[in-house]
Amino acid sequence: MTKSSTTPDTEIRLRLRIHFGDRLMLGPGKAELLELIRETGSISAAGRGMGMSYKRAWMLVEEMNAAFRVPLVDSVRGGPGGGGAALTEAGRKVLEHFRSVEAAVAEVGEQDIEALKLMLRDMSDRK
Repeated sequence: MTKSSTTPDTEIRLRLRIHFGDRLMLGPGKAELLELIRETGSISAAGRGMGMSYKRAWMLVEEMNAAFRVPLVDSVRGGPGGGGAALTEAGRKVLEHFRSVEAAVAEVGEQDIEALKLMLRDMSDRK
């Protein structure tokens, strides 16, 4: 989203969450976790990068791996050679599809979001 010149201090954020029944919710947090796993090669490092515990990061990965037909993240436990993690082809595709949906929603909704923004009360003097 771009900032409007009429209210430059108003940041607009669109946060998309896709619910697949009660089996899985895919949103910006899980997408960021997948991106950081791809970048760092580590579930624990990805979790740390998000300010989340190792246990929480693993739980989210296990949840995603269980929900899809094939795992999104492939991991190797630590040991003498160290462990690691990587996105599978399915993980790369899920992340790509999610980011594509986000971009499409932002583009289609841009005018309506801007119209809503212009209707906001000026809150600059209130904290």
